[in-house]
Amino acid sequence: MAIFKVFFQEDKSEVIIRENTQVKYFEAVSEEQVRRYLLDRPYNIEFVQELKGAHLEYEQKAENYSVETI
Repeated sequence: MAIFKVFFQEDKSEVIIRENTQVKYFEAVSEEQVRRYLLDRPYNIEFVQELKGAHLEYEQKAENYSVETI
């Protein structure tokens, strides 16, 4: 299992605006599993990033860090 950081907009029908980007964290086997899991949600996914090592440790210190397990 790995931790993935997903950058997304709440509404698929709107153009991506960087200032409106939100983030969620997921524990999954692969990026593909994360994307399939989010298919039924109205999210406009910008980017899915696997977190490892020092980057993961840094993200874990953030106030909004909460992992959803798939």
